[in-house]
Amino acid sequence: MHFRNKSKNSPIPEVNLIPLMDVMMSVLTFFIITSMSYTGQRLGDINLPGLPGTGTASGESNTRNTLVIGLNRQGEILLNNQVITINQVSERIQSYLEQNQNATVVLKADRDLPYEDVQKLLKEMTRIGGDRVSLAIERR
Repeated sequence: MHFRNKSKNSPIPEVNLIPLMDVMMSVLTFFIITSMSYTGQRLGDINLPGLPGTGTASGESNTRNTLVIGLNRQGEILLNNQVITINQVSERIQSYLEQNQNATVVLKADRDLPYEDVQKLLKEMTRIGGDRVSLAIERR
């Protein structure tokens, strides 16, 4: 029996990757545009207040109560435009979160403060409130 090797005479099959890349780029573009539109919808109605104690802290305030604590340029802690101590902050946060199960606590710090000062107060607040404590920022 004589078998002829057909592989020598037949052309080597080629894989054309251009159509595959076109489809992959279309799918990638779709997911990028979709994810950007979801991000814009979620952040679209957030209004940050200008000064501590003048309003609620985020768009989430519709579903949760918010306690706003301020840290001014002199390093004083403010609650309802009154200067309070770190111990009073701890007591107020604990009592507020116990009374309001869906509440959040927001720290609004002056942008001219060293971050170490902000971080010190934020750590104390997080120790008390856990994941219900946030740091407010303002978009420029």
